[in-house]
Amino acid sequence: DVLDPERFIQCPLVKHHRIRARRFPYHLVKCKESNPEIAKKLATCPFNARHLVPSADLSDHIMKCNDKAFMEQDVVSCSCEPPQEQLNNGSVWQAPPCDEDWETELLEASKSTFVW
Repeated sequence: DVLDPERFIQCPLVKHHRIRARRFPYHLVKCKESNPEIAKKLATCPFNARHLVPSADLSDHIMKCNDKAFMEQDVVSCSCEPPQEQLNNGSVWQAPPCDEDWETELLEASKSTFVW
């Protein structure tokens, strides 16, 4: 939890497990391994892997998930097309000048004697 990493969160697999928010992702991995039968009955939210809900309730959770808004906001703000001014003017990026001369470096390296 970004707001309070010391806050306790209840484990969705074993209800009497209470874990600090900063350790929660690690706990989920271990708890899933320790409780495979319970883990089979739970589904992972596509917006936040920390959200484990009963498989039957997944569609309802997806509709109400708070993290869905963040994902939708990212999708809307990311545009696949470059700005129109960049299309008109061409690329604005230019390669930096190259100061390397590999042939000269190779000749200099072959003249020096290697000493162990």
